[in-house]
Order: sequence, then C-alpha cells, then structure tokens
Amino acid sequence: MKAHLRRIRISPKKANLVAGMVRGKKVSDALDILKFMPKKGAALLYKVVHSAASNAKNNFKQSIDDLYITQILVTKGPTYKRSLPISRGRTHPIRKRTSHISVEVGMADGTVPEAPVKDAPKKKEVKKESPKKTVAKKKEVKEDK
Repeated sequence: MKAHLRRIRISPKKANLVAGMVRGKKVSDALDILKFMPKKGAALLYKVVHSAASNAKNNFKQSIDDLYITQILVTKGPTYKRSLPISRGRTHPIRKRTSHISVEVGMADGTVPEAPVKDAPKKKEVKKESPKKTVAKKKEVKEDK
C-alpha cells in the first residue's frame, strides 16, 4: 500500500538522509526509529510511514507486524524563490526547497497487496412525472369547482 506527502517544506537532501535509515526495515521497527530521531525529516517520514501502514491495515486487512517498507522515494518538489535585501539596493536569493515523499509498504517477500475488487454501485432509477400530466390534473380540478 502507498502513501504520499507532497510539497513538504524540507530539502530533499535532508529528507533522504532520514529515509535511508529506515529503507527496507519492518514497519514497526521503522516507526520506533523515526519516533525518537531528533531530526525534522523524521517526524515527517513518521507520518507518511504510519499512513501507509494504516492504509494497508484498513483497506487490505494486513497486520502491521508483517509489513516491511518496500520503497521510500524522496523527490524534489517546487522551489519557492525569495530574496533578502542587502546594501546598495541589491538582493541575495533565498531558495526554499520542497520535497515529495512516497512510501510503499508490502510483505516480506516484496509483494504489495492488491486492492480488493469492488462491484460498481448500481444507480437507482427515479421515475419522474412529465409536466404535461400535472398540468392536465390541475385543469380537471378547476373544472370541478
């Protein structure tokens, strides 16, 4: 099962450093490592790994103890460009980098559980009366009076 966190305000280089610590580990071990790691990226990755594990538990009826992190991908997001004014009317550029984090969890053999196939819900047919019939009924009521 997958979980994504997009446009998060952390440099991809810093987030990937933390992601390397938990790549390929059991989900329960990875959550313990991330919970006590004193880095900003650890708290962000904890949310994504926990979300992926919860998706597998709720949607695919998987036990969290049996799941492993099969893939963690940290990619570059858009960079917010700001500037810092300095002397003589010039500026220094400031680049606020963002990241996209994708986590995939699966079984120990590397397989990812597939989504159960659901039948498409059938639409209920609603019969509508034509406006001509209602007009005709109103005329009959007027004639009786």
